[in-house]
Amino acid sequence: MADEWWRGAVIYQIYPRSFQDSTGDGVGDLPGITRRLDHVASLGVDGIWLSPFFTSPQDDMGYDVSDYGDVDPLFGTLADFDALVARAHGLGLKVVIDQVISHSSDRHPWFEESRRSRDNPKADWYVWADPQEDGSPPNNWAGIFGGPAWDWEPARRQYYFHNFLASQPDLNFHNAEVRAAMLDTMRFWLERGVDGFRLDTVNYYFHDARLRSDPPAPQAQRDRAMTIYGFQTHVHSKNQPENVPFLERMRAMTDEYDDRALMGEVGDDGDKAIELMAEYTEPGRLHMTYSFEMLGWDFTAAHFRKQIEGFRRLAPDGWPSWSFSNHDVVRHATRWAAHGESVDAVAKQAVAMLMAFEGSVGIYQGEEVGQTETELEYGELTDPQALRFWPEIKGRDGCRTPMVWEAGADHAGFSGGTPWLPVRPEQAARAVDAQEASNDSVLHAYRAAIAFRQGSEVLRLGTTRFLDLPEPLLGFVREKDGAALTCLFNLSSEAKAVTVGDAALTGPRHADLSDGVLTLPPSGHAYLDGDVPATT
Repeated sequence: MADEWWRGAVIYQIYPRSFQDSTGDGVGDLPGITRRLDHVASLGVDGIWLSPFFTSPQDDMGYDVSDYGDVDPLFGTLADFDALVARAHGLGLKVVIDQVISHSSDRHPWFEESRRSRDNPKADWYVWADPQEDGSPPNNWAGIFGGPAWDWEPARRQYYFHNFLASQPDLNFHNAEVRAAMLDTMRFWLERGVDGFRLDTVNYYFHDARLRSDPPAPQAQRDRAMTIYGFQTHVHSKNQPENVPFLERMRAMTDEYDDRALMGEVGDDGDKAIELMAEYTEPGRLHMTYSFEMLGWDFTAAHFRKQIEGFRRLAPDGWPSWSFSNHDVVRHATRWAAHGESVDAVAKQAVAMLMAFEGSVGIYQGEEVGQTETELEYGELTDPQALRFWPEIKGRDGCRTPMVWEAGADHAGFSGGTPWLPVRPEQAARAVDAQEASNDSVLHAYRAAIAFRQGSEVLRLGTTRFLDLPEPLLGFVREKDGAALTCLFNLSSEAKAVTVGDAALTGPRHADLSDGVLTLPPSGHAYLDGDVPATT
């Protein structure tokens, strides 16, 4: 398995703006990340995923790229990136970087050329369409950040398509030159030694070439929609069959290099997301995918079981990646706090559960200290969606506030200047140094759970068989080559008892075993040696 380091791997996501500022300008940077890599390595993870650090106007915090082959001066230089990779590799960490290729910034030279006329060399590199007779957009496609997904360009007397902000025009993947250019940008970073890519919005690359309107969503979805995007089922604006051959071409290019991996972000809901995860990880395509199905508010045994069983049923040869938090969602210590004994107990249970899941897993900076969502005022916001729809949509800034390193330092040791987002006292109280000093901290629980997974081939590479236990109990058996481990979790704020017979506890636990009865306190969790017939 030496050439498949990604199987069962634990990958730590770093949001560069918020990890460590080395210059005092209030924004994290690449040298700051390099300085803090010892902390990441101490967790026992296999690698890091860096959110975008490329040249960008920062309209969407780097997810609007204006130069795919350089580092934004805000974060440093290419030499700083090379030094980061070298240090990470020296610590035994793989380096995965974001690739945002479904769209660029409107200030990318490609788009600046494309928008000038209908007959220049880049004229067909983006998605352009004529207006309808009344001047309205070509179809009903909606933008994720609100409003129509079309914006008018007077020089061409046409609309261009953008799934996100108007300053993030979608590239036209039906154009072979665009596909080749995107692969060239990836090759540039592979040559610099990166170990893989996290592919942003991987199911958005292609649009329906006939520009057919999306149909309305089911009534239940429309009833809870907060923007017009939720009123539609996006069968034409994304998820196109042409995506698959391009992913296969991307995989073939990546396979020219040793030990590299492709991880796709599937942006869709429910069963469709799991179906796409499965389709995209069939042999010869992506190495692994993740969706938002475990990044939401649902905290039931049935939900977690449905996602894992659903993926394995649809993709027996595929490989998933699961996370509970990232830079786009409310932190899980806040989302799920009401279901447990305390924020710390929920955080400890979450890592014990995540490390027991089949597939690869991701953790987001700060969750290892049980970081909670930051409450912000309107004047502190930077997220464009929140700025437009506040207060009904609070946006993503609350999960992006700076990493907290030193409880007693200004801004918790993140910066010597004023941070781009504030560090509240309740966040600073969870600083790394304070948790290092406490044997019962969330940080030490993370290290223990990760170490247990890393030392268990059953957890990293085994299959999963779920136990038929009533809510709120989640139970499953992980198995590989005759070895087995039974994993039990109480997803509630009330103690639960499970009969486990002649079983023995192993690994990290928050439970008591006596006379064949396992007592799981609120947020309780336990691993048992072997295939245990657990019953209530």
